[in-house]
Amino acid sequence: MKTIYTRVVAVFCLVTLNACKPAPEVVEPTANIDKPKATAINIAYEKFTLDNGLDVIFHVDRSDPVVAVSLTSHVGSARELPGRTGFAHLFEHLLFLESENLGKGGLDQLSARIGGSGANGFTSRDITAYFQTVPNDALEKMLWAEADKLGWFINTVTEPVLAKEKQVVKNEKRQSYDNRPYGHTQYVISKNLYPQDHPYNWQVIGSLDDLQAATLDDVKQFFKRWYVPNNVTLVVSGDFDTAQAKQWVNKYFDEIPRGEAVTPLPKTPVVLTETKKRIHEDNFAKLPELTLAWPTIPRGHKDSYALNMLVELLSEGKRAPFNKVLVDDKALTSDVSAYHYQAELAGQLMMSVRAFNDIDLDVVEKAINEAFTKFEQDGFSTDDLNRIKASMETSYYQGLTSVLGKAFRLADLNVFFDDPNRINQIVAEMQSVTADDINRVYNTYVKGQHFVATSFVPRGKPDLGLSGSIVAQVVEEKIVEGAEQNVDPSQQASYERTPSTFDRSIEPPYGESPQLTPPAVWRDSMTNGIQVLGIQSNEVPLVSVNFTMDGGLLFEKASESGLVNVTARLLNRGTRSKTPEQLEEAINQLGASINIRLVNTSIEVNVDTLARNYAATMALVTEMLLEPRWDDAELALVKQEVISDIQQSEASPIMLANMAFAKQAYPASHPLSRPSQGTEESVTALTMVQLKSYYENYVVPNMTSVHVVGDVSKDAVMQSLANIEKKWESRALTLPELPAPIEIKTSQLYFYDVPGAKQSVLEIGHVSMNATSDDFFVANVANYSLGGGGFASQLMQQLRETKGYTYGIRSRFYGGKHWGRYTISTSVRSNVTFESLQEIKHIVENYAANYTDRELATTQSYYVKSYAREFETMDAKIDMLQSISQLSYRSDYANQHIQQVQALTVDSVKQLATQFIKPQNMIYVVVGDAETQLEKLSRLGLGEPIKLN
Repeated sequence: MKTIYTRVVAVFCLVTLNACKPAPEVVEPTANIDKPKATAINIAYEKFTLDNGLDVIFHVDRSDPVVAVSLTSHVGSARELPGRTGFAHLFEHLLFLESENLGKGGLDQLSARIGGSGANGFTSRDITAYFQTVPNDALEKMLWAEADKLGWFINTVTEPVLAKEKQVVKNEKRQSYDNRPYGHTQYVISKNLYPQDHPYNWQVIGSLDDLQAATLDDVKQFFKRWYVPNNVTLVVSGDFDTAQAKQWVNKYFDEIPRGEAVTPLPKTPVVLTETKKRIHEDNFAKLPELTLAWPTIPRGHKDSYALNMLVELLSEGKRAPFNKVLVDDKALTSDVSAYHYQAELAGQLMMSVRAFNDIDLDVVEKAINEAFTKFEQDGFSTDDLNRIKASMETSYYQGLTSVLGKAFRLADLNVFFDDPNRINQIVAEMQSVTADDINRVYNTYVKGQHFVATSFVPRGKPDLGLSGSIVAQVVEEKIVEGAEQNVDPSQQASYERTPSTFDRSIEPPYGESPQLTPPAVWRDSMTNGIQVLGIQSNEVPLVSVNFTMDGGLLFEKASESGLVNVTARLLNRGTRSKTPEQLEEAINQLGASINIRLVNTSIEVNVDTLARNYAATMALVTEMLLEPRWDDAELALVKQEVISDIQQSEASPIMLANMAFAKQAYPASHPLSRPSQGTEESVTALTMVQLKSYYENYVVPNMTSVHVVGDVSKDAVMQSLANIEKKWESRALTLPELPAPIEIKTSQLYFYDVPGAKQSVLEIGHVSMNATSDDFFVANVANYSLGGGGFASQLMQQLRETKGYTYGIRSRFYGGKHWGRYTISTSVRSNVTFESLQEIKHIVENYAANYTDRELATTQSYYVKSYAREFETMDAKIDMLQSISQLSYRSDYANQHIQQVQALTVDSVKQLATQFIKPQNMIYVVVGDAETQLEKLSRLGLGEPIKLN
């Protein structure tokens, strides 16, 4: 992934309040469900192929004035060679930097100006995809830019550019794999599941040694072989004129020459001749984890959907045999995760168990075998299979709620099957799976078959691993000062420009400006004080609901840390009339999800369901809210689950940084100074009496707002809430007055030692205004060029694009109704911790004084134009309703924000930055390797570093 901050739609393959209240009417939600029948969906598209082999797919969606452009190259790590790994992923990075006609900054600068979602990409074993969603007036600009990637790019890659981007990719590897618990698991599995010459033997990101050894000629030859029109699919999805778009596609792509013919790689599923057991002592792991991997089949195989459903039947839900044996009966873990990963050439069925503290993985393996035996003996019912199908149907539609999601799916089906029309057939294909299919694939691919087993155990505890395991060969980088060369990627390359029939250096003009029309919001209220807001939308047959109950941690005593978190989790575990298993079954049969959770200063209920099952789903929500079960056995499970989460948090450098920052920002008496999940001691001590007392006193309707988005009318929504209005009684409640944050008189650095850390996690900032402040929005606008604008920001440009110190860095004002912070967050390679902090400190201290007209113009252009994308997805519409109800935004706040942005001047931005970004009053938290990094940090002018452990 190019950057860690952009949300990407993942579309490939694929709760309860109590007894003192009157009992609600019990509604059986499954009574009126037509289980086998899926909702019909029709995604219309047009496909054509240029003479040079480029496949082009158009899909028109008029729901929002936006368009997604996706360019997918049929090249991933499988096209690489041993010793030359990581090239496909390296190009995912390089293609954003520059091209002959876009110049330095390439797509990133263009994206900021046109209000795009941010140029982004991902690489898999089989493909590399580049994508962005933009206001529809920028479609021609995007087609011009995407064509430049294919035909007018490779000459701009120089030795300094390549050297710097190698550092960025290596930072990504350290952050995503080397510096996190269990990060090497997939590496060990791939090395042992696939033969050495198999294209899936190595990781997509490649090895550090291979990346460092790659020459400029190696890189250029790889590009010229694979990034050619006849190996690429272009998808345009959204609100656009197809005739005009076709002219633009011809203009910008026609003259790119066809490349050498690309021959499909043969399907190469593997067969293990023995079971392989490997063990690794993980420097970051606090709990032992066992992962099993069985070889299966490539994508498109007739057994694909049956295997996908098999893993769900084995592991998902209270009725699943792995939950019954490992979670409920033996209390070895709080969760068993399983999934079936298929790629173009081969597949693998994965099962992972992160056991509780100090549990021997031999015991876990024995329990897994018992669970398999239970599955074989007990089988599964038609209802079990139907609930899996309903859940998969819901997930599939969720992937199609944005124009980008549809673009991903169309490209995927074209690349792998040459058949985009399968987008309309997939649900029917899933529904056709039978019980016999499930049993057949279990017996064929799992029962009695060889597998790879990895035991990842805390360092110093090898005895917890599976008996008979061999030490895994994991390459871990040493921290060496000055190991990375200094580069200057800003140097201009000297090359002969690639010819064209017209002047491509002239950026195309905007089209007609889209008109921002926020979705219509309806409002209502109930007699018990609940406020209801909704947006009716029939783009997909889904409904999303959010309940936000104000208070949360604000009502939690220091002596009862973790109480609200545990209470919220327990509210998901059954109702008075339904056991946890029965409740879960009822939800799953509807293809729904209902989750109650703590979100800082509120408890939220989040619901997703098929539109045809909305009423039945809300009947279950009503039952959960009005009749909690308060099950003692489930409370014990929840407490153990939370304690396990706490132990894992202690192994996460990012979590450690967040918790350390909170302790320095707030006094011990402030609820936000404590981890929301509590401590092992406080959670262990919690009682059911305490949970019930919190629920009865602090979860009340008159502090609740309900937000509904989807294919449902206002009348239907209000009818679905009738019992909640009738039976949930209001209670007078006042929010407590919070103690003031700690006054930071001068900046100070704090250091948390994680020996051997390959990266240092940096959390920098101070307490700031709440999100309800009149200045909250404009302060974030003022921060855009500092660190809020991704690749358009100074911090990202300097620390990643110029220095190669980090994979990503961001600054922002964030918060909620009752709290706010300003933070700068990043992970940097360990051997430049001092240099990174020095650079950040310098940039922040000089930001306001050096702010320019050009930065203001880019910022204003981004914010004004990006509002075309503001309300596209269902999640975005829920966020809109929450902003209105929780932050007192007007329903037309988008237009208000546009006016505020347009009114800004250079001087007003400087004033905002000076007022709200306080470089002399910041908390600096570093989580890293003290042995190699701590000593020199005293030279930063932040006082002598204070050790936190």
